[in-house]
Amino acid sequence: MRGGARFSDAPRCPASPWKAASQEDVPSLHPVEAFPEDAGVNAFVRNPRPAPAPSRHWLGALALALAFVLAGCSAFSRAVKEGDLASQEQKWADAEAAYLRALAADPEASEVKVKLGKVRQAWSEVVLAEARSVHADGNLDGAMKLLVRALELNGDNGPARDLLSETLDARVAAGNVALKAERLQDARAEFDAVLSVAPDHSAAKRGVDGVQVAWAKRWFTTGGDLEKSGKLGNALVAYVRADQERVGATAARERAEAVRQKLRDEVAFLVVASPVEDRAGAPDVAQRLAAGRLASMLPTKLPLRVVTEAPEGREGVRLDLALERVLPLQVVEESQRTQRYLAGNRSVPNPRRAGYEGKLLQSERTLEDVERKQATALREYLRMQAELSMVRVAAERCRERERRECREALQECGEAARETRRGEFPSECNPSRCNAKSCVAEELLLVAKVAASLDKEKVLEAALDKAEGQRTEVQRHRDTTFREPITVEEPMYSEFVFDVQLHRLTVTASVTAVMRDLLKEQQVVAPNTHDYAVVHEDTAHKGYDRYGVLADPVQLRNELELRVEVGDKAVADLALKVKERFDAYRGKRVEDARRGMVRPGAEDVVETAVRALLLTADGLPQDILQPLGRARGLNRPEALVGL
Repeated sequence: MRGGARFSDAPRCPASPWKAASQEDVPSLHPVEAFPEDAGVNAFVRNPRPAPAPSRHWLGALALALAFVLAGCSAFSRAVKEGDLASQEQKWADAEAAYLRALAADPEASEVKVKLGKVRQAWSEVVLAEARSVHADGNLDGAMKLLVRALELNGDNGPARDLLSETLDARVAAGNVALKAERLQDARAEFDAVLSVAPDHSAAKRGVDGVQVAWAKRWFTTGGDLEKSGKLGNALVAYVRADQERVGATAARERAEAVRQKLRDEVAFLVVASPVEDRAGAPDVAQRLAAGRLASMLPTKLPLRVVTEAPEGREGVRLDLALERVLPLQVVEESQRTQRYLAGNRSVPNPRRAGYEGKLLQSERTLEDVERKQATALREYLRMQAELSMVRVAAERCRERERRECREALQECGEAARETRRGEFPSECNPSRCNAKSCVAEELLLVAKVAASLDKEKVLEAALDKAEGQRTEVQRHRDTTFREPITVEEPMYSEFVFDVQLHRLTVTASVTAVMRDLLKEQQVVAPNTHDYAVVHEDTAHKGYDRYGVLADPVQLRNELELRVEVGDKAVADLALKVKERFDAYRGKRVEDARRGMVRPGAEDVVETAVRALLLTADGLPQDILQPLGRARGLNRPEALVGL
């Protein structure tokens, strides 16, 4: 190669898609004198040695491959040149972007990787110098960000790593100073910034622990002050926040439980249960209606209290119960049941044979119709053959007559020709006498009769084929019918009737309940008497082994068990009625709390909301719980109710 740069010195291009093709199929190509960069395909010429002419397929593939190669080579070389120029001008970001584009075109270009590494090292030094300047001005946050960027560019930059460690220690020291000065938010910001860069920094972790303990103590102190001032709802929120900041740093959990219990007692719905009046003389049932049993039926998560006496001005109801009567009743009802059993076998006509016989009869009747149609077709065919014979005979006679008349005309013509002078044409020699068409009608009739005879013949053949097929069908049904037995054995069942006794034990308790509102003692409430019944029944009958009936003795529950159950049923219904009154009471409290959610951080709103949450511990309203938790910084606001 003469002058200019060699092709081997230019940056490499992506591998050609036609490189794997056979050398015998592709014409030999070789580079010649260097051309300018924009020469394109003209930079390649054919080898002067004779080569086989390429096929049209290989010419298209070669053109497509060259287009891909030159396009890739142009993008790669252009990116490398841009990177070299930007590197010389110390535009590190532009150089890095250009080299990355070159690597995207050719990921295996090792010289570009080396250039990229050098650019990043130089850029890292520049960023380190800027970080030192910022660090000298006292801007630790800006210096830390620059040092992190320098290490991202060059992980082996030792001076940057050392300066970063020094900066992190300085930020930890600044955080400790802020912690001692009770500037907890500033201290936490410093420690979190250090941990975002070095998650395992032990001094920063200890600083975070110290901040959490300080926050816990501050919230615990706030809770104590609020508790002393009588703001129990706000005090509970403060204690829960202190416990969530740092568990065990203070006695916040114990104080929260104590305050929570005070609030429960304050908002508790009281049920004053008087002693049950036993008018039925059934102490076993009356004791099931006692206050203790009623309390066990109520939900334990809710502030519902069953007491015998209540202070003045408390929300609740007074429940007066009277057991009117307890009536046990046992009834025996006689009835009958049937048991079906196998009595034997009997012979009955075979239903399958009856079906086959019906099909055989139907096929035989069909065969009769087919044979009748076959006979009709045969008669029509024979009649048509007779008519055809008659027409054929008539046509033959007509032809014979024409031939005879023609011979006579020829004979007369010959005789007249002998008698006539030469050159004259006798009238007896008229050719029309031999071309008479007197038999045309007979010929046409014969053709029509032949066509009609052929049609009748086809109809007869079809009738014969159908009759033969029907005879085969009849024979098949006949064979099937005769192979089936005339009778079959079927089981014979009978029913055995036996007596059954139904024993039913019912215990009914009548309870009168009077429920008065504690805040409206003078109101007149009508008593409500309700009957509660518990029923148990069982059947009994004797056993008859012969018929497969096993003995079933009566197994009724004890009357004492039913008396206990009817008492539990009555007290469960009373608990539901008390729960309805409680739902109405807490519904008002919840509505008051919802109206205050426009400012969930206010102290009066918090007091109302905490009490509403304690009343709804079985299903916390999220529209109250979540705003309150966000306003007071609780990560688990459900801890307010002890969950």
